[in-house]
Amino acid sequence: MIYNLLSPFSEGFILFNLFRYVTFRSGAACMTALFISLFFGNAIIRWLRSFQNGGQPIRTDGPEGHLLTKKGTPTMGGVLMLAGLVPATLLWADLRNGFVWAVLLVTLSYGALGFWDDWLKVTKRNTKGVSGTMKLVVQAGVGLIAAIWITSLQPSGMAFKLSIPFLKDTMLNFSILFPVVAMLVMMGASNAVNLTDGLDGLATVPVLLAAAVFGLIAYLVGNRVFADYLQLNGVPGTAELAVFLSALIGAGLGFLWFNAPPAAVFMGDTGSLALGGALGAVAVATKHEIVLAIVGGLFVVETVSVIIQVFWFKRTGRRVFLMAPLHHHFEKKGWAEPTIVIRFWIIAMILALVGLSTLKIR
Repeated sequence: MIYNLLSPFSEGFILFNLFRYVTFRSGAACMTALFISLFFGNAIIRWLRSFQNGGQPIRTDGPEGHLLTKKGTPTMGGVLMLAGLVPATLLWADLRNGFVWAVLLVTLSYGALGFWDDWLKVTKRNTKGVSGTMKLVVQAGVGLIAAIWITSLQPSGMAFKLSIPFLKDTMLNFSILFPVVAMLVMMGASNAVNLTDGLDGLATVPVLLAAAVFGLIAYLVGNRVFADYLQLNGVPGTAELAVFLSALIGAGLGFLWFNAPPAAVFMGDTGSLALGGALGAVAVATKHEIVLAIVGGLFVVETVSVIIQVFWFKRTGRRVFLMAPLHHHFEKKGWAEPTIVIRFWIIAMILALVGLSTLKIR
């Protein structure tokens, strides 16, 4: 909004020229989202407590310590993140950019689905919420709409193709089926983050690392000079997504302030579904879908652990892990929660660096 209002005056006022730069607006969006999250955080948490009657329901079949340490903590903390992310993006992004609106569509729609799920859990006092089938139907519908929208904004020569990391000229052509592939990327990312969100800060920091990596990718892919130099598939307009992702980082840091152990609030599906969907949508927009699986490898491993556990249990009646997702397995083995979280953060950081290397190794 500020860009659209003030950039026309940049030639007459040198100071206003700053608003033309994505880098400046990205930094401003990050600080704005962080300020909003910190300033309104306590009020939002009090509001969440006011109607949750005991906070997030805790699974009785989960790690025993959760019944003692996490009971009474409110959920739906994703509201706090979205309260910082959305206004900061609208304030500092170029609102004529279609990619920004498409990514916001996915983020807010998946966030609303997560809010509905969390609402049912806290009002009915159980851990079921929205049915799995309904979740998938809503995610698929929104994802398909966003995928068609995003491909319509991309250059026609690559809109329906999937980029392969480390190979500069190789792209897989899915033709008219690509929107379905893109939809699955968004759904997969959303649910993978959701499965990872089980310990204080466990999902938040890897999401922020992925957002930082894709903020750089969006900026480079959207800049013709950098894209040509690095031999990337350039997608004009995606640089503006760096503003969105910077706002996400700021909002995430603000949330982490309140989510630090012992957590005053949990992210809930409101946050995890929204953030995962946002990363998936950005990956599709920047043509780096497979790189997301590398950068977000921690989310992939957590998801695979659940798939293996369910498949093997149905086949044999035995479990591969003491409990799935994987972080609960280590809890059952006696690892302290901070140990699991920090070690998983380290793994996420390594994977983020591997993902970054795909920009240069071609």
